[in-house]
This record gives sequence, C-alpha cells and structure tokens, in this order.
Amino acid sequence: MAGVLLNSTDIRGYLQAVADALPPDGPQHVIIMVGGSLLTWHGLRDTTRDVDSVHRMDDELKAAVAVVAGVHGLAPAWLNDNSAIYAPVTLKLSDCEVLLEHPRMLVRGAPLRQVFLMKVFAARARTSDRDDLVIMWPQIGYTPQEAADAFREAYPADPEDPYLIGWIEHIAAEAD
Repeated sequence: MAGVLLNSTDIRGYLQAVADALPPDGPQHVIIMVGGSLLTWHGLRDTTRDVDSVHRMDDELKAAVAVVAGVHGLAPAWLNDNSAIYAPVTLKLSDCEVLLEHPRMLVRGAPLRQVFLMKVFAARARTSDRDDLVIMWPQIGYTPQEAADAFREAYPADPEDPYLIGWIEHIAAEAD
C-alpha cells in the first residue's frame, strides 16, 4: 500500500528480502542509498516513505523489489532509482559506506556531504527537504561558504545562484 512509513529496521529487513529474492546466480546489483532513507538508516530521521538510490536499477532488481513490495504490502516503487538524475558529479562509489553486503546485492550509503548537496539542489524547488538539511548540517562539517563551493562543484551545469550562500547560512543558523 502506498504511504507505508519505513523505519531503519524496516529498511534493513526489506533490503535483505530483496537480496534474498534475487536468483542465486548473476552479477551483484548495487544500490547507493541517498535521501531520507539514508537519514533514517543512520537514525537522523524516524521514518521515510521510500528508499532512494542514485545507482540505476535493472529489470532483475526491479522484479525482486516488486516481489518484496507484494509480500509486505509496500508501494511498488518503495525502492527506486528516481534520484539518479540528481546525483552530484562529485559522488564517487569508493566514498560510499557499505551498508549491506550480499552475494547478489551491495547496498552503499552516499556520504552525508553529498546527500546534503543533493538536498540543497532539490530544496530550492521543494520546501520538504529543508528539515533534512537542518538535521544534516551539524553532521557534515562544512562552513556555509564551503557548502556553497561544494554545491557549485557538484552541479557545475546549474546556473549561478547569487542567493545560494545566504540560503545555506539560514540553514546553518536554523541548525544552531
């Protein structure tokens, strides 16, 4: 059913169920978790509605996700790769923490600094990410200027925003 809230334990269990639902032979699928699901995994949020990956999912993995969704009454896209188009160019697989390892599936968590930049990118169009930015601010170790510089490096094609540094300063002030 759509709208099921997932806590950290749910996410861990359902991801393990997806790995177990994959056929025993074949390549290892990679999920790079970002967004609210990663914050939930790390206990920075209580729940999330879905698990976002910036690594594209193939048909085999999507089929296993659908099986788990059907068994547990989850939304069909509870695990999705919709965030892939928002991946910062500075995100490197080698910087991502291993969260779950299975012979058929590897789940990594993007560094919170990269997730922060993704949420800055999204939050300028949606206000729903602002709370997550405030929650992450103490965890990422940036100054507002460093965050703005990192954003420009991560999204070089994004038009220059003269208000970006001031907006990030407001996030930092709200977090303090």
